[in-house]
Amino acid sequence: MLFEPDLAFLRYIRLGNREILRGIYVAVRDDVWGTIAPEMSNLNLETEQDHFKLTFEVNCRQNEIDFFWQGVITGDSQGTVVYLMNGIARSGFKSNRIGFCVLHPIQECAGKNCIVEKVDGTIEHSHFPEAISPTQPFLNMRGISYEITPSLTAEVRFEGDTFEMEDQRNWSDASFKTYCRSLSLPFPFDVTQGQNFIQIITLSLKGRISEKLVHTTPATEIFFRICPDVVFHMPDIGLQMASHSIPLTETELRRLRKLNIHHLRIDLNLSVLSYPDVLLRAQLEAQALGIFLEIALFLGQSPKEELHGLLNRLEVIKPQVSSWLIFHLEEYSTSEKWISLARSYLLKYDSQAKIGAGSNHYFVDLNRSHPPAELLDFVCYPVNPQVHAVDNTSIIETLPILTQMAENIHRFMGCVPISVSPVTLKPRSSPLVYSEDPGRSNEKLYSCSDERQMSLFGAGWTLGTHKYLAQGRVSSITYYETTGSLGVMELSNNWRALNKSSIVPGNVFPIYHVLADVGEYAGSVVFKTVSSDPSALEGLALKKGNRFIIILANLTANEIQVNLGGLRSQAYVRFLSPNNVELACTDPEAYRAQIGELVKLELEFIHLELEPYSLAHIEPKVG
Repeated sequence: MLFEPDLAFLRYIRLGNREILRGIYVAVRDDVWGTIAPEMSNLNLETEQDHFKLTFEVNCRQNEIDFFWQGVITGDSQGTVVYLMNGIARSGFKSNRIGFCVLHPIQECAGKNCIVEKVDGTIEHSHFPEAISPTQPFLNMRGISYEITPSLTAEVRFEGDTFEMEDQRNWSDASFKTYCRSLSLPFPFDVTQGQNFIQIITLSLKGRISEKLVHTTPATEIFFRICPDVVFHMPDIGLQMASHSIPLTETELRRLRKLNIHHLRIDLNLSVLSYPDVLLRAQLEAQALGIFLEIALFLGQSPKEELHGLLNRLEVIKPQVSSWLIFHLEEYSTSEKWISLARSYLLKYDSQAKIGAGSNHYFVDLNRSHPPAELLDFVCYPVNPQVHAVDNTSIIETLPILTQMAENIHRFMGCVPISVSPVTLKPRSSPLVYSEDPGRSNEKLYSCSDERQMSLFGAGWTLGTHKYLAQGRVSSITYYETTGSLGVMELSNNWRALNKSSIVPGNVFPIYHVLADVGEYAGSVVFKTVSSDPSALEGLALKKGNRFIIILANLTANEIQVNLGGLRSQAYVRFLSPNNVELACTDPEAYRAQIGELVKLELEFIHLELEPYSLAHIEPKVG
């Protein structure tokens, strides 16, 4: 197992290579589900031949919240792990949750049988959901047990509160989460000063432990394999129009054209009088880029009047629209009446533009309320990896779940195409914020920003999203904004850079180069690929005509050794690494003009060393 002091997170409890629990941690949340960061002290580890004991103290302080807890984790040679939290509120505050969260791994648990012990002592024989469950699979839990091997069972017991489970794949997390307190109880609830919270999680192994399972040797090299017989169509790729409302410069337009994107998404709240200005700006930018608009329409209190007014504006501005996304401000998933109403107006303007609907919030809303497939040209939902956790490891874990989310939609929507719009690194606090004054306070406007947007890690995660969404057979993906801290490049005239010396006006971000590589292969096919360690290495393989490339991304802070198989010739390799990322960002044209170094095949493999968070663009030599 791995203990992360920064988060007081006990992660990846394994028997050999078999994962038993994905993690155990304590969550202290405020009244809007914000997680209060833990501050750890007095960490002490005692180890003996047959047991260990880890003790520490944690402060969770933010605004009016002051919560202190002591943690004790013990383990013994029989396979029993106990995690104790003994907490006290040092102030009075409102909270939505205080207590343990236990994460069960998807690969080892989904669809598998389990036995649930209820709080009243009754026993339920059931199974973990295979398809993504829109509701809690289990309620009123005191314990759960499930098979690790035919001769071995894991039992997890919960003390100190009533627990229940949710399927976190609804938010792209790679786990089933057992948590307290029950969501059926009112929240937020009042925490009084001096109130105690004592909880215990106990993991026990029952049965015979195989020596062969325990004594495994960790791999020192990662293998990446291409499956040429399994192919997927390349989705259309788009970006969002920037929410800061600063016009694109000629340099920004030139660099954005290099991405070869299909569309530009804009959000129009039809109940806001200024929306025609947003539409006009978007049409001018799309026209300058030579692409279509993807327009997300938000209906308000007077949908008929709003759509009638929109139709008049469309006839004046005449935007080139590839698709409409229909939402209502008071619904989490669009209902049939609004889709029918919008179609009756929008088809009058352009009978060729596609009309879609779904959720603008989270996949879970679509999973709980399905729009009518017969009225849609496509179904849509957004993606971000930070609903429940913000650390790099948890973000990486979300990638394979993107395929499962798309497959789940295929189950209940049939052959209706899927549009994922947008993909962002953080949840969007407001997708309808447009600032006309770049000098105003930017606290609300940039509350969704994440410094990893500008990092090599952000580029690697973006590469992974493209792989797994393509393998989920989605037809369209809309990524980040064009410019700014939520975009693929910094503003050329950067008014925010005055107080942030690390942001260079006009720089592209590493994400730009991932999208540029993908853009060169628009309309191509995507091969299925397999990494022997997807938590460390991910990649994408694309083919268009007689051209073929592989892009690999090291998702870790360590150097890794990679064996790339499936090639028949030596290849040119261009790296994007900490050593050259500054050049790649300040002068992307010069960086992209480089062919790279020639690497030879050795025993049918290309051997590569990837520096921390680096990427490799690999193109086999022709002839």
